[in-house]
Amino acid sequence: MSEPDSSTPAGHSPLARVERFLMAASMGVLCLLTMANVLVRYFTDFSFAFTEEISVSLLVIMTLVGASHAFATRHHIAITFFVDRWSALRPAAERLAVLCGLAMFGLLAWYGTRMAWDDYSFEVTSPSLGVPQWWYTVWLPVLSVLIVVRLALLCFRRTPR
Repeated sequence: MSEPDSSTPAGHSPLARVERFLMAASMGVLCLLTMANVLVRYFTDFSFAFTEEISVSLLVIMTLVGASHAFATRHHIAITFFVDRWSALRPAAERLAVLCGLAMFGLLAWYGTRMAWDDYSFEVTSPSLGVPQWWYTVWLPVLSVLIVVRLALLCFRRTPR
């Protein structure tokens, strides 16, 4: 299996730097919340259970931003058993993988938008903090659209792997 081309322009773009910052920031805040929760539970009988909502939201953000960055830099997981044996399949297989990703994240953006809109219009609040639920759910369609844009750009990129 060939290694991803780390010198691709997508890996050095301003958007890639923003993605790396968002991944690091969400991981840092997640680690701080978890450490604070562990320390407080260890030294007292109190628990920061309300931080679970924030932690789950940060994990979703980190995962979707990471997926966008992985697609753009071609570091995503690929199963290449057949493509490695028949290199003539590579262009068609890569195109099919991008089209499947476009379809999946396009649907995720569509249904995520509907879910966030329902949360907003019905004024759903989160169970622990009581904040509007759409504050959490809006990131699913927004970041899914980012992935769709990244995949569309990958589809039109002319540099071979």
